[in-house]
Amino acid sequence: MSALLTDRIKDAMKAAMKNGDKAKLGVIRLILAAFKQVEVDERIQLDDNRALQVLDKMLKQRRESIRQFADAGRADLVAIEEAEILVIQAFLPQALTDAEINTLVASAIAEAGAQSLKDMGKAMALLKPKMQGRADMAVVSDKLKAALT
Repeated sequence: MSALLTDRIKDAMKAAMKNGDKAKLGVIRLILAAFKQVEVDERIQLDDNRALQVLDKMLKQRRESIRQFADAGRADLVAIEEAEILVIQAFLPQALTDAEINTLVASAIAEAGAQSLKDMGKAMALLKPKMQGRADMAVVSDKLKAALT
């Protein structure tokens, strides 16, 4: 596991235990379990990049759950998922602003020489490493699609 990010998460777990913050502790344990699962499944030592991918995936799952719970009128479950998102986001790098995302999308289009939607994959491949953990990739994809049409 990555020393820096994993250490921060373990320190946060200790603090949550000391403070008796059961909700936060539960989310942190889920994060560490997800990290361990990836290490076992892929037989790798997690680095910061891969850890960010795992956290990104966890955020994406929670956003999808929020949509489904909201559609079902389950505000109680929406609140739980939103609280989990806040805990996960605390371990991610500073989020990109809308203007920063637009700038990166424009530069990726230029760098990839993207002309139409069929070039979207090339531009997205350039964007993903720069934005991992710092932006909702679904939003980035929508902005890229809009710029190419």
